[in-house]
Amino acid sequence: MVSVNNQTSGGVRDDSSSRKSGLKKTAKGRVYKNKRPTERHNHKHKTSKRETQEEQRTTRAKSPFRPSYQRWRSVRSVDEFTYLNRIDEGVFGVIHAAKDKRTGEIVALKQLKKINEREGYSIAARRELGMLLRMKHPNIVAGRGLASSSRCDQVFIVMELIDYDLKTFMETMQSNQQLFSVEQVKCLMKQLLKAVQHLHDHHVIHCDLQTSNILLSNEGVLKVADFGKARNYKFPPGQYTPDAVTRWYRAPELLLLFNEYSSPVDIWSVGCLFAELLTLLPLFPGTSELDQIDKIFMALGTPSDSIWPGYSESPMVQMITFDDYPPGELRKTISRELLSKEGLSLLQGFLTYDPSKRITAAAALEHTYFSEQPVAMEPAMFMTSSAR
Repeated sequence: MVSVNNQTSGGVRDDSSSRKSGLKKTAKGRVYKNKRPTERHNHKHKTSKRETQEEQRTTRAKSPFRPSYQRWRSVRSVDEFTYLNRIDEGVFGVIHAAKDKRTGEIVALKQLKKINEREGYSIAARRELGMLLRMKHPNIVAGRGLASSSRCDQVFIVMELIDYDLKTFMETMQSNQQLFSVEQVKCLMKQLLKAVQHLHDHHVIHCDLQTSNILLSNEGVLKVADFGKARNYKFPPGQYTPDAVTRWYRAPELLLLFNEYSSPVDIWSVGCLFAELLTLLPLFPGTSELDQIDKIFMALGTPSDSIWPGYSESPMVQMITFDDYPPGELRKTISRELLSKEGLSLLQGFLTYDPSKRITAAAALEHTYFSEQPVAMEPAMFMTSSAR
């Protein structure tokens, strides 16, 4: 339970309003204005046709997608693909399965939504284009290129099509009353950590690691997808919006409204996913931001400046008095049958309050949890192996 300090009552934002307003704020903050050529006061000066064209070219409003187009070798016509079926629709666009008429490959076409005709496509859409182009890794979904309609009024990201998303796969297992084996959990975790390590090595934070954004192929290969919230990060940590990352997987530095954060926010999400792979249940299923904080504190203990320097300076801590919970409840959440002593050590490394002390993806891959028996199975064996 929490209580709000009198001087700052009403200062807590609801998670649903953050989600609804976030895209609108992004849209309002980016307006492309047309500029007119400057009037010439000296009428005697004659301007050549070439100079006039150059002036118009430099003052004309630029298409928000022009830089992205130049980075891809070519933009294909969407008519080169045959629509098969609609797969999903997210905040940033509709996804269809389609067949590439040129190669015969079955791909995913993600049609991007426009904010409006004047502002074009959202920052998130353009950000995802750039990330898919840069992040080449076996455990990251591959971007194939861009496609557009004949009038260029519809733009699509062409991506490899993966068979399942982890959320749906786990829901099916849960309905069948099955759990992943330890070997399967380690197989998925190693692949996830390799993807996250690659992102962080290239100074990219995913900012939205959750089960629905992790894909799984029939060959047992895990792929991280959906880079709409991803961003480049720097040292020291930069200032970003604190409402990044879906609530259940959101790191405490974000929940407590610290504006400066970096790659450790992804590591916290990995820890939440680790626990969820073991139990098929979300570790911290908060119903609001305050409830999310409360659930974390109940499981891990309420932090203090001694274990997390600067904790008391958090805007949220200065507004609200949180209950003082003791540490040690995390072990009770996951049984020893599901998680060994070494596994618990790794989970605690992921869920360390102080971001500067949180384990890195590279260090996690070297953790003794992955070398103790049973070890991770090969991805090729994943779909054919038996669950618990």
